[in-house]
Amino acid sequence: MFEREREELVERLSRWGYLTKPEIVKAFKKVPRHEFVPPNVRDYSYADQPLPIGHGQTISAPSMIAIMMESLDLAPMQRVLEIGAGSGYNAALIAEVVGKEGEIVTIERIAELAEFAEENLKRTGYGWVKVTVGDGTCGYKKGAPWDRILVTACAPELPKPLVEQLKVGGKLGAPVGQHYMFQTWVVAEKRGEKELKIQERGGCSFVPLIGKCGWKEEG
Repeated sequence: MFEREREELVERLSRWGYLTKPEIVKAFKKVPRHEFVPPNVRDYSYADQPLPIGHGQTISAPSMIAIMMESLDLAPMQRVLEIGAGSGYNAALIAEVVGKEGEIVTIERIAELAEFAEENLKRTGYGWVKVTVGDGTCGYKKGAPWDRILVTACAPELPKPLVEQLKVGGKLGAPVGQHYMFQTWVVAEKRGEKELKIQERGGCSFVPLIGKCGWKEEG
């Protein structure tokens, strides 16, 4: 079930130019997105649109996820930190590329979503990915330095702890800007301890990154 829809999605994303790298294409073909969304929206799993996953959070549209994945130049054996586990789908895609020889830690501030992500990852064969609850804006220092860091919610600026925990030569991808508007997908390559090469990869729309080094809790 859903295999044909998944193949058609990959074909569309490839035709539109979102998917170009063979390793990312392979990951999109392999990971069952429908296993990472709530039952009430499962029929829309392979539509190119964001979907609600509860607690005011969403799983991004596949085209946006493709941009995120391809911009980081993921490779086997890398150590990757994800900020915002969500449903676990992004982590599963990353796992397909870096493999068990690498390491993936994904941080989620909402405990119920962390549990949801962990269950999804275990059920689909990615139980070796570490899911932890915490303030992702502060990173995961005991695992630093990281080859790649992926931020899946919008920050007002690149969080300083994440830049510090990024390996020299590593890449950090994050949406930066205001809540729900004027956001840009940014890729920062760490050229030296105090040198970053910043590239802007186009507009985007994400929920806010809440935490000590992000936006403050609303309400």
